[in-house]
Amino acid sequence: MFTGIVAAVGTITSVTPLAAGPDAGVRLSIDAGSLPMADVGLGDSIALNGACMTVVEKSERGFTVDVSRESLRLTAGLDAPGEVNLEKALTLAERLGGHLVSGHVDGLGQVHSFEPVGESRELIVDAPKALGKYLAYKGSIVVNGVSLTVNRVEDLADACRFSINLIPHTVEVTTLKHLKAGSKVNLEIDLIARYVERMLSSAQASPATTSA
Repeated sequence: MFTGIVAAVGTITSVTPLAAGPDAGVRLSIDAGSLPMADVGLGDSIALNGACMTVVEKSERGFTVDVSRESLRLTAGLDAPGEVNLEKALTLAERLGGHLVSGHVDGLGQVHSFEPVGESRELIVDAPKALGKYLAYKGSIVVNGVSLTVNRVEDLADACRFSINLIPHTVEVTTLKHLKAGSKVNLEIDLIARYVERMLSSAQASPATTSA
C-alpha cells in the first residue's frame, strides 16, 4: 500500500528488453534521486508514477525493476528514460498523508489542459468513461502516483473530465510539472470508492425477497 505522497523524483536511466520479440518486458534502471535507499531490500515495492514495482537489484544510488509488457501497455511513462515520481510502500508506523493507494493503475487519462490559475495550476484530465462512476467532487484520485483532490467532474459522451488544483509545492516536487495538453497519465481511483461501487452493484443484482 501507498499514500500517493511522492517522496522523491527519480530518473529512469536505461530501458533494457528482457528478451527478444514484441511481447518481452523491460528492465528499468532508476536513479533514486533523494529517495533514501538504506532501508530498501530486494523484493520491496516502490511505486513509479503510481505503478507498484518490485525491486530486483539495488545500489546506494538507485534500483532496478522488471516491467512486463502488459504493465507497459496499461501505463504511461515507464517505457523510456525520464523522470518518475517515487514512493516506497507504506509501513504501519507512518502517517497517512494522502489516501490509501494500491499502486495498481486503473486506466490511462489524457491531459486536456494544464494552465496557471493565480499562484496555482489547474490540471484538467479526461479519464476513461468507465472510471467516471468513481470520481466525485472533493473525492480522491491518483495521477502519476500523486494523491490529489477532485475539484470538478463533468461527464462527456466518451470520457469523464475532472479538474484538479495543484499548489506550487506539488508542481515543484513532482513530475506533474512536465505535463501538457495531450500527455498520457496513470490514474488510480479511490480504494473506498471501488468497494462501495462493488457492494452497491452486488445489492442491485441480488433477487428481491418477499414475505409470505
